[in-house]
Amino acid sequence: MSNETIPITIWLAGRDYRIRINPKDEEAIRMAAKIATERLQELRQGYQGKDDQDFLAMCLIMYATEQVTGDKSLDPVYLAGIQEMEASIDKALEE
Repeated sequence: MSNETIPITIWLAGRDYRIRINPKDEEAIRMAAKIATERLQELRQGYQGKDDQDFLAMCLIMYATEQVTGDKSLDPVYLAGIQEMEASIDKALEE
Protein backbone atom coordinates (compact mmCIF):
# COMPACT_ATOMS: atom_id res chain seq x y z
CA MET A 1 0.00 0.00 0.00
CA SER A 2 1.39 3.37 -1.01
CA ASN A 3 1.62 6.29 1.39
CA GLU A 4 1.80 8.82 -1.43
CA THR A 5 -0.50 11.79 -1.21
CA ILE A 6 -1.65 14.35 -3.74
CA PRO A 7 -2.48 18.01 -3.20
CA ILE A 8 -6.01 19.19 -3.90
CA THR A 9 -7.84 22.42 -3.23
CA ILE A 10 -11.23 22.40 -1.55
CA TRP A 11 -13.45 25.49 -1.65
CA LEU A 12 -15.61 25.93 1.47
CA ALA A 13 -17.37 28.95 2.95
CA GLY A 14 -15.72 31.41 0.61
CA ARG A 15 -12.20 30.12 1.17
CA ASP A 16 -9.97 27.65 -0.55
CA TYR A 17 -8.12 25.03 1.44
CA ARG A 18 -5.10 23.23 0.01
CA ILE A 19 -4.84 19.76 1.51
CA ARG A 20 -2.88 16.59 0.82
CA ILE A 21 -4.87 13.39 0.54
CA ASN A 22 -4.62 9.77 -0.48
CA PRO A 23 -5.66 9.65 -4.16
CA LYS A 24 -8.27 6.96 -3.47
CA ASP A 25 -10.06 9.36 -1.10
CA GLU A 26 -10.34 12.26 -3.54
CA GLU A 27 -13.86 11.55 -4.78
CA ALA A 28 -15.22 11.12 -1.24
CA ILE A 29 -13.50 14.29 0.00
CA ARG A 30 -14.80 16.34 -2.92
CA MET A 31 -18.30 14.98 -2.34
CA ALA A 32 -18.06 15.82 1.37
CA ALA A 33 -17.00 19.38 0.52
CA LYS A 34 -19.91 19.68 -1.92
CA ILE A 35 -22.36 18.45 0.72
CA ALA A 36 -20.92 20.83 3.31
CA THR A 37 -21.28 23.71 0.84
CA GLU A 38 -24.92 22.75 0.20
CA ARG A 39 -25.65 22.56 3.93
CA LEU A 40 -24.00 25.92 4.49
CA GLN A 41 -26.19 27.43 1.77
CA GLU A 42 -29.32 25.92 3.37
CA LEU A 43 -28.29 27.35 6.74
CA ARG A 44 -27.63 30.79 5.20
CA GLN A 45 -31.15 30.82 3.78
CA GLY A 46 -32.73 29.74 7.06
CA TYR A 47 -30.74 31.85 9.50
CA GLN A 48 -30.07 35.33 8.22
CA GLY A 49 -27.76 37.72 10.02
CA LYS A 50 -25.16 35.11 10.91
CA ASP A 51 -21.63 34.90 9.57
CA ASP A 52 -19.85 31.99 7.92
CA GLN A 53 -18.21 30.89 11.17
CA ASP A 54 -21.67 30.50 12.75
CA PHE A 55 -22.80 28.42 9.79
CA LEU A 56 -19.66 26.28 9.85
CA ALA A 57 -20.19 25.62 13.57
CA MET A 58 -23.83 24.68 12.94
CA CYS A 59 -22.83 22.39 10.08
CA LEU A 60 -20.19 20.73 12.27
CA ILE A 61 -22.68 20.15 15.08
CA MET A 62 -25.16 18.60 12.64
CA TYR A 63 -22.46 16.26 11.33
CA ALA A 64 -21.21 15.34 14.81
CA THR A 65 -24.76 14.63 15.98
CA GLU A 66 -25.28 12.26 13.05
CA GLN A 67 -22.07 10.46 13.99
CA VAL A 68 -22.95 10.15 17.68
CA THR A 69 -26.57 9.11 17.21
CA GLY A 70 -25.97 6.94 14.17
CA ASP A 71 -28.88 8.71 12.45
CA LYS A 72 -28.06 8.55 8.75
CA SER A 73 -31.40 9.97 7.64
CA LEU A 74 -29.86 13.37 6.86
CA ASP A 75 -26.56 12.13 5.45
CA PRO A 76 -26.60 12.74 1.67
CA VAL A 77 -23.51 10.57 1.13
CA TYR A 78 -25.22 7.64 2.85
CA LEU A 79 -28.46 8.24 0.94
CA ALA A 80 -26.65 8.52 -2.39
CA GLY A 81 -24.99 5.16 -1.74
CA ILE A 82 -28.32 3.54 -0.93
CA GLN A 83 -29.94 5.05 -4.03
CA GLU A 84 -27.06 3.80 -6.17
CA MET A 85 -27.46 0.29 -4.74
CA GLU A 86 -31.23 0.41 -5.35
CA ALA A 87 -30.67 1.42 -8.96
CA SER A 88 -28.19 -1.45 -9.44
CA ILE A 89 -30.62 -3.95 -7.93
CA ASP A 90 -33.50 -2.65 -10.06
CA LYS A 91 -31.36 -2.89 -13.21
CA ALA A 92 -30.29 -6.44 -12.37
CA LEU A 93 -33.89 -7.47 -11.73
CA GLU A 94 -35.01 -6.04 -15.08
CA GLU A 95 -32.40 -8.07 -16.99
